[in-house]
Amino acid sequence: MSITELEQNVATQSSVDLVTIASALHWFDLRQFYKQVKWVLKKPSGVIAAWTYTMPKINESVGAVFKPFDTIDCKPFWAPQRKLVDNKYMSIDFPFEPVDGYENTGPFDQFVVEKLMDLDDYFKFIRCSAYQKANDKGVELLTENVMEKFKAAWNEDGQSQKIARFRVYLRIGKVGN
Repeated sequence: MSITELEQNVATQSSVDLVTIASALHWFDLRQFYKQVKWVLKKPSGVIAAWTYTMPKINESVGAVFKPFDTIDCKPFWAPQRKLVDNKYMSIDFPFEPVDGYENTGPFDQFVVEKLMDLDDYFKFIRCSAYQKANDKGVELLTENVMEKFKAAWNEDGQSQKIARFRVYLRIGKVGN
């Protein structure tokens, strides 16, 4: 989007207090996006806030099955940008003045989104981009063997529903002068 299109369709120069990005920054053309953000944010106090989340934590048993599934089976099918999420956006280019707080991410040291899931919900969630990419190439990552391991770990405590905890990680900065 050109600056003219930005001004016509989004905002005028130095007119925006806050730009937010929810779990998508790793997909952007950062050079172009940051140029646009710096153009629309009010100087010097305009703020950009980006957040992402990592894969949900269920419990140790499910985690012991999920870890090799994610880091070995799915790894060849993850987009390269996934590393930025795995690194909690700490390695992403972020040319803004850091704000006070935990690791210069703001006055937040821990956000967690919790969602009650059953095993089918969990399978729906993990059938995301890497799984889908593998499936499109004719590779079934959730084989009967893997699904049985997940089922055994999930049902180990006799509870069909579990709380999935998604850690949320922030990068917050000011545009400056």
